[in-house]
Amino acid sequence: MIFETEEENDRMLKVIEKLMDKGEALSPEEEKLLKLLTKLVEDFERQYYKPRDASPLEVLQHLMESRDLKQTHLWHIFGSKGIASEVLNGKRGISKTQAKALADYFHVPADLFI
Repeated sequence: MIFETEEENDRMLKVIEKLMDKGEALSPEEEKLLKLLTKLVEDFERQYYKPRDASPLEVLQHLMESRDLKQTHLWHIFGSKGIASEVLNGKRGISKTQAKALADYFHVPADLFI
């Protein structure tokens, strides 16, 4: 891991977002940089953000809290307000499809949500 603080991780996330905003206009070098930074962020977050023995819901709640996200930010992942509410209130589990979408959204491994 090349960076060790949350501030460095946040800076890298902003770089990743800027690269992703370019879409298909990325140069080959930018594509490689995006892959590298994504891997580094995944490694950092795997080590520092996963609470030990945490449930998938606890991991999700932690990631949301650390990024100051509300339920409304995740409606598109769950498909509706109702499903998002049920998942976040522990009344419904996280499906594999939702786990993959959450992993992509938070740049973390999907197994954190399974």
